[in-house]
Parts: sequence; C-alpha cells; structure tokens
Amino acid sequence: MAPALKPDSTLGRILAERTAVGELYEKLDNGAVRCFACGHRCMIPEGLKGICKVRFNEGGVLRVPRGYTAALQVDPIEKKPFFHAYPGALAMSFGMMGCDYHCGYCQNWVTSQALRDPVAVAPITELEPAELVRIAKKHGAKVITSTYNEPLITSEWAVEIFREAKKEGLVCSYVSNGNGTPEVLDYIAPYVSMYKVDLKGFSQKHYRDLGGQLEPVLETIKGLRKRGIWVEVVTLVVPGFNDSDGELTEMAEFLAGVDLNIPWHVTAFHEDYRMTGNGNTTASTLLRAHQIGRRAGLRFVYPGNIPGAVGDLESTHCPHCDAVVIGRRGFRVTSYRLVDGKCSDCATPIPGLWDGQAVVGRSGVPRPVWLASE
Repeated sequence: MAPALKPDSTLGRILAERTAVGELYEKLDNGAVRCFACGHRCMIPEGLKGICKVRFNEGGVLRVPRGYTAALQVDPIEKKPFFHAYPGALAMSFGMMGCDYHCGYCQNWVTSQALRDPVAVAPITELEPAELVRIAKKHGAKVITSTYNEPLITSEWAVEIFREAKKEGLVCSYVSNGNGTPEVLDYIAPYVSMYKVDLKGFSQKHYRDLGGQLEPVLETIKGLRKRGIWVEVVTLVVPGFNDSDGELTEMAEFLAGVDLNIPWHVTAFHEDYRMTGNGNTTASTLLRAHQIGRRAGLRFVYPGNIPGAVGDLESTHCPHCDAVVIGRRGFRVTSYRLVDGKCSDCATPIPGLWDGQAVVGRSGVPRPVWLASE
C-alpha cells in the first residue's frame, strides 16, 4: 500500500493525478462534456471542472476520482442511520474528497469542502477496491457504505468497489444528499441495496443557500423506491432554518405520499463548521417533528442524536400493536423481537432488510480504521 498523502496547497493537483475516465457523461460540441453524476448536470468546457471540483474535462474526456480514500471507519449501521436493515451490524464507511453542495453546518467538512476551504485538511491514502473489501471483511463488516463526501460525484469509484464487495457477500449502500439524476440511479442500482437521503428542508430558497435544488432530491427519493432500493430519509432539524411546523409538515406529507413505510429520521443539529449561531436542537423540537410525521401518516419516525431524551421513540414499534420490535438507545441495539421480519406479538410484517439476525448489546462506538496498520 502506498503511504498516506497529506493534502496541501497542491491538493487539486494531487487529486487530479488519482482519476480515471468517467462513465456518467456525454460528449458535446467543441470538446465540452455533460456530466450526469448529480442534479447539477454540469456542462463542462474543456480544461474546466464541474461544481463538485473533482470531476473535470481533460481533452474532451471527463476525468473522475479513483483509487484513494480520505476517510475510513467502522460504524454501527445505526449511525448511517439505517434502522430497518440488519440491526447491530457493522458498516465499513469510506469517503473521498469533494461535494456538490456547500452546507454551512456540514459535519464532514474536512473532506467534503477540502477543495473550497483551505482550513479543511484530511489525509488521503491510495488503495484498490479489493484491498478495501479485504479490510471490511477483516473488521467484521456486513455492509460497505460510500459516505463522508457526496458519493454521487464519485459513483464510478463506488461501483468499482461495490462490484468486488458483492462478490464477497457484502451489502452496499449510499449515504447521500440525494441530488441525483436518473442516469446515476440507473448506474448504481445493480449494486446499491440501501440508500440514505438527506432531505434538508422543503424550501427552494433553503436549498439554494446550500448550493442545490429541491426538486432533484424529491425525484431521487421517488426514483430509488421505484428501483426497489431500500430508502431511509434523514432531516437534520436546524433551529431557525427548517424547523417550522409548515416546512416539517411539507416534508412529512411528501414522504408519506411516496411510501408510508419510509423511515424518517428527524435528528438534532449541533453547532458546527460555519453555522454556530442557531443554537442546538432541543428534544422538544424533535418530539414536535415526530408528532408531525406521525400525523402525516408515516409509520416510522425516529427522533435522533439526543440518546435517552425521547423515551422509547428511538426504537422501532410495530405499526399495528405498538410493541417494541427493535429496541435502541443511540447507536446501540438493546432488544430484537422480529420473527421472519414480522412482529413477534401480532405477526405484522415490518418493512426493511432483515436476515433473521441482530447484534444486541454492541457498544455502538464508531472505530476509525488506521490504514498504516493494515
């Protein structure tokens, strides 16, 4: 394995050397290309980069990231969060550099904003897909997840890894802002079993502030369900930004209109990065969001990020008899009472990806993987 490379003022050059010819694009006149990796659908003239800053046009050919990781960690699957898939399993999470958004509250800004913000610094390490899969299996991971930066903009690399991962029996997933296109969803669909989407609000203005658009995210959520990919949706509830009853209701009603069984995680914001004046989200706000989601008809609404402050609402309840079928506190599974994917009390099917097993009692502490020791 090559030694870790630390980004500096030449980060763009370093990353440009670790690329391959992309697949998610078309050629246009005068040497330009159109990229399909995300909802921006950038038209990129020769010699320039897309909005993400990691996909660029070199001689009329789109070059895309390949062959390195900037973050690698073993997480409980509940941290992603996936609550309706393989409870208590471990997920090997990997990420690269770059994002098509510039959220002021990004918790992964050291990787996602590395090409926009000179303060963002993270080491990168070269590796090949088979090597990453070997590490995942060594650490007991059942799931492998593209995350930390925006995975859509590095989809060719993710698919290359996922091809190897599926051969080894690993389940593949995305943790994403959802700013997709039909082309990229079709491209990843043969490999991705689970997809977590961040629905950051229901206001076009708010999405413009973050560097995106609302409509592609809504279409991604619908498109994932149509393709048979398991979807869970997270809304980070930010005081003064997206926490009004009206906006929360619009989000909940949209999700209910797609599928009442989509789990909606309403999670607490903690001041971070460039958003430090809004105050942290209170448990009472999360409980209000939970009530709004339930009134809209959603069967599974999970207040998160304040373990123990919302009663047993972190747990999965049977929508028919209200029995706790999967108990949780934070990232830790405390009980498991599904039988063949059904409530053990009333036999109501609980939608999700189940294999009849669960790891109960694991500490739920994420563990960084130090590649130098691998």
